Amino acid sequence: MREGAILFADAASSEPIGKVTSGGFGPSLNCPRRDGLLPTSLAALGRQIFAEVRGQRLPLRVAAMPFVPNTYKR
Repeated sequence: MREGAILFADAASSEPIGKVTSGGFGPSLNCPRRDGLLPTSLAALGRQIFAEVRGQRLPLRVAAMPFVPNTYKR
């Protein structure tokens, strides 16, 4: 999924709620990750949203930042 992919509240919704702004593979997570812009009212942690890629809706989950907690001491 690339920058600019449109985000939707559910798999059947026709109204976009945001878009993907960046992403890539997260080596610390060992999985892909995406950053996107959503309205605050729809950005609850754990909420499932969908992105449209090549005509298909793919599920995403809203997660807290940072994805991997730091382990160093300041």
